[in-house]
Amino acid sequence: MSNTAKTGILIVNLGTPDEPKRSAVYRYLKQFLLDPRVIDINPVARNLLVRGIIAPFRSGKSAKAYQELWTENGSPLKYYGFRLVEQIQQLMGPDYIVELAMRYQSPSIETAIQKMMAEKVEKIVVFSLFPQYASATTGSVHEEVMRVLTKQQIIPSVDFISNYPTWVPMIALYAQNARKFDLASYDHILFSYHGLPQRQLRKGDQFNHCLKSADCCQTLTPTNQFCYSAQCYATTKAIAAQLDLKPEQYTVCFQSRLGADPWTQPYTVRTIEALAKSGAKRLLVFCPAFTADCLETIVEIGSEYKEDFEKWGGEHIDLVPSLNDAPGWASAIANRLGS
Repeated sequence: MSNTAKTGILIVNLGTPDEPKRSAVYRYLKQFLLDPRVIDINPVARNLLVRGIIAPFRSGKSAKAYQELWTENGSPLKYYGFRLVEQIQQLMGPDYIVELAMRYQSPSIETAIQKMMAEKVEKIVVFSLFPQYASATTGSVHEEVMRVLTKQQIIPSVDFISNYPTWVPMIALYAQNARKFDLASYDHILFSYHGLPQRQLRKGDQFNHCLKSADCCQTLTPTNQFCYSAQCYATTKAIAAQLDLKPEQYTVCFQSRLGADPWTQPYTVRTIEALAKSGAKRLLVFCPAFTADCLETIVEIGSEYKEDFEKWGGEHIDLVPSLNDAPGWASAIANRLGS
């Protein structure tokens, strides 16, 4: 038996229902949306909204979408996650314990940490599969890790990878995926990110900078370095530079809006509508907030928005695949976390 102390590597994604049934989707939505970092309103109002309206009414429609998404291997997000972790474990070797966790549903962060502690790890490195920091994603993961560890009498060293919007190996992999398409054949290219309520952007602003001008997110600086929107623009510019795209060839936009409050703009669906009505026929779409293909990429972009685009006069949308379980992605993570 080796006496070498081990390092735990916790790879975390957002989560997915355990099965594409309404009851499972209801459980997932309830856990997800009751997180105060996700719906950041008064706790009583949040409970009434989620338990009384959103989860009961959205679970049926969402279950149908998950049925469209589901494969023989189950949820793509979880399937790719396990395959990715298997590769990272092989690359990093026996001195590391690599575990997959979901912030919501299974496998849970708590279960993964328990496994690591049973293996006597001296250190845990938390790597969330969200390149751009948001309180509702990375922030929630970090909070949950700390909540779980506060139950331990002995807490090992913990390193958090907070964000990596312009990480060179990741950018190169997205560009590599895009080169599988004939970029010159598209009328326009969209970089569509998951949206956030504007109030959440403002809450993270400590320097009275957020949304004070139309271009406040265009450049990543020390003032807005943790701004989700600014990091999205930084990711886009990095990929565009790899592909030699000119600014007029692409647009940054945001999808998956919920509720009536203003979210990060421009909205993807409105952008697609405007492009179709201006005569665009072919669009290529990146979704660089999602390192694994999921409901938001495969169904929302690849099916729902594609139907909308065709309804408004467009002809074709192609989706650049996410990084999923690509060997290059596993290698990049293993190299970063093992260094």
